[in-house]
Formats: sequence, structure tokens, C-alpha cells
Amino acid sequence: MTARCPSCGTFAADTDRFCEACGRKLGVRLIALPPKEFRPSGGGTVPVAEAARAARMDPVTGTTASFGSSPAPDCTGCGSSEFDPDGYCSTCGELGPERDRFEADLGAAYLITDRGLLHARNEDSVAAAVVEGAVPDRPAATVIAVCDGVSTSEDPQAASGAAVRAGLDACLSALASELPAEECAMAGLTAAAAAVKAVGSPDGKSPSCTYVSAIVQFDGDGDGATVTVANVGDSRAYWLRPQDSQRLTVDDSLAQAMVDNGLLDAETAMDGPHAHVLTRWLGADSEHQWSPHCVQTLRTSEPGVLLLCTDGLWNYLPEAAALSRFTDTLPALPAARALVEHALGAGGKDNITVALVPVPSRTATGDTQ
Repeated sequence: MTARCPSCGTFAADTDRFCEACGRKLGVRLIALPPKEFRPSGGGTVPVAEAARAARMDPVTGTTASFGSSPAPDCTGCGSSEFDPDGYCSTCGELGPERDRFEADLGAAYLITDRGLLHARNEDSVAAAVVEGAVPDRPAATVIAVCDGVSTSEDPQAASGAAVRAGLDACLSALASELPAEECAMAGLTAAAAAVKAVGSPDGKSPSCTYVSAIVQFDGDGDGATVTVANVGDSRAYWLRPQDSQRLTVDDSLAQAMVDNGLLDAETAMDGPHAHVLTRWLGADSEHQWSPHCVQTLRTSEPGVLLLCTDGLWNYLPEAAALSRFTDTLPALPAARALVEHALGAGGKDNITVALVPVPSRTATGDTQ
């Protein structure tokens, strides 16, 4: 089947990743949050193309992205609420405060990352891509990567940002080469690990982060999907349904190891001081020896919602059944917002990142509901 470039109208072969006439990447809409080196000015919404340029990703045509859903914070230097496009106060020139929240609606994927209440900055990152299918408004696949910077390392936000971008791009390249989904997931993990390692420095600086990704390949009729997840650390993937929700990933943590070895039950382990001590992570100081079950595959012909999240959410809602109460009763974007608000209401002690992919997915317009 031949596709037409949405920018210039030139016909392209299915195997082409870029339009030969104008250079646009074909058939993929993607974004990464928080955008690199980007601070919106006084308002709460910015053009997607501008955000995408700052995120070093392609513009997400037809996608709504909003930044800083809460009112813009005032300048700490003079109290002004006016900031230039680079984030500096228009009155005194001081760099403005971090934005609290970033959101994106890709139609087939819904992303929110929030600073939380106690952290001075957001060290989480999330990136997603929707691969357009042969049938209009019915995507062929969705790819998502979520990372949580390890706060005890230097520049954790640099690690998480590098990982989601490299992981997403490698997954997309592997999918374009028609590799099996498990190999695509491992290609993304390998690229993410290399990107984080490259962020380190010879003097010993070793930014690090967790990693969880998902490749959702939708059936041609749009009713079912194959979900392939990969994880390192304790960021999680869940499959949520009204009756039989489940967690798809296994934490690389001391708490999980104690549960696996029968030393503690899950509730006791997660309440202990070792709950978030990682046994595997991405970073220059990581041994890069992944768990034998770091890649998992779920085949479904029933509707449901895939959730990827950092521990800023699951700290307060660790059980799949509790999470599903949000996705069972609300559309995807309101459900994502409700999950984040629940975590904030429960304490908001960490950064919070939520990514939702509904199955089936028949709409890829990117309109906010």
C-alpha cells in the first residue's frame, strides 16, 4: 500500500521512513516531556510544534499538549508573573520557577508528568509515538517510554530525558525494520542504557534512572493488541480491566527480592526502608545485566487500558485493581489526570508520571476530551 506525505502530498512506499520530497518523517507522531531546555511563558498552553522542537522530537500533528496546568508561579525575585519565551522574568531577568505539569494527548496515548509537591524539580521523563496504520484514525502501533531519574545520582533528569528519547527512537527503528516486538523492546532498552551511560563524565558523574517501555501493536481490525513491555528498576506497567487487571512488570528492587525469596510479604516489604532500593538501573555505574524477565508480552482480544507509571503514582496505588477503578469509569485523559490528582492528594512526595494507552484504539485525532 502506498502512503501520501501529509505535509507535501508526495506518494511514498510503505518502507519509507522519510518523505523524499520534503524530508518529513512519515507515519509517526511523537513527543517527549518535559521538553528539553523549554520553559513556557506566563500562559499554561504552548504550540505543540514549539514544544516538540524543544523536545528534539518531531511535531505531533493534531495533538494537544498543555504545560503547567496550575496557574503560572510568580517570579521569586520580584513577584512578577510575566516571563519571556526562555523562562526569564520580564521585569528583573531572573530565571523563572519550574513548571509543575506537562501533558500531551496523542489520541492513542495520553501522557502526564507532574513535579509533585515536595521535589524542587521534575526528574521523570516520558516519550510516546503513535505509528499510523493503513486505515485512517486506526493506529498500527503505539510506543511509550517512561523513566524516573534516581534522585541520589547527579543530574537524574538528564538521565531520564536521554533514556526516553533514545529508547523510543530505537524501538521505532526496530519496528520499521520489522523485527519481532521482543527484539524491538530490547533494542530500545539497549539504546536507552547507552544514552544514559553517555551522559556520565570522566570525573565520575553518573546520572541514572529507571526505565519502562511498551510497544502496543494493534490488530488490523482494531479490536485486539499485543503488548510488549520492558523494564529496569521500579517504574511499572499495568494492564487494567474491570475484572482481571494485572501488573506486567517485576520491580528490580531489594523489596521485590525479599518478597521473591520469601523473607517478607509484599505489603511489609513496601512499607520498609528498603522499598525503593534498586538492584538494577540505567547509568554508567550499572552492570547492564538485565533480569531474565525484563521483557514480557501480553496478548489481548479484550478491551483494556495499558498504564505505564513511575513510583510517584504506585506508591499510593500499588494494586492493579485499585488503579483500574479510574480507567474503568473515565475516558483516558481524565483518568490520567485523576490518577495524578490522587497521588498529589495522598502526599505527592515524588514526581508523578502517568501514560495511558486504551485498547482498542480507533481514534488518532489528538483532540482533547
